[in-house]
Amino acid sequence: MHVSRTPAEAAAVAAVTHSDRADGAHALPADDGEPSHPGPAEPLHVPVRPCSCGFALRVYRTPLGARTAVAFTSRRRLSDCLGQGVPSVRLALPAVRALAEPLGVTLVRVDPQLSAAPVRPFPEDTTPLLPTLPG
Repeated sequence: MHVSRTPAEAAAVAAVTHSDRADGAHALPADDGEPSHPGPAEPLHVPVRPCSCGFALRVYRTPLGARTAVAFTSRRRLSDCLGQGVPSVRLALPAVRALAEPLGVTLVRVDPQLSAAPVRPFPEDTTPLLPTLPG
């Protein structure tokens, strides 16, 4: 039997995990998977920011400037990309999409790589690289 859900209901269901498996791992109901990927949706680590109502989804930009939500398959991948102190919640991909959609964000990147140029220390010698012309 197929139950039709609103995006908010689907997000709420996808965020709930069950520990019915013998190995103690968390599993989601099978109907909460991505339509293109059979099987249950695995929870992802999604960066959030604290706000007055709890937490809000953090939205980033791609190198070309498009707004995107990001999710990581492990806490380590999240901290490697965004740093140690970034708060996160565990959500299934359909839940991330349901939260991003009202914000006008249609792109979700899973395990993105940091695309910023590495930070270089400021040189101690502040001599200009180009000679200064008189006048």
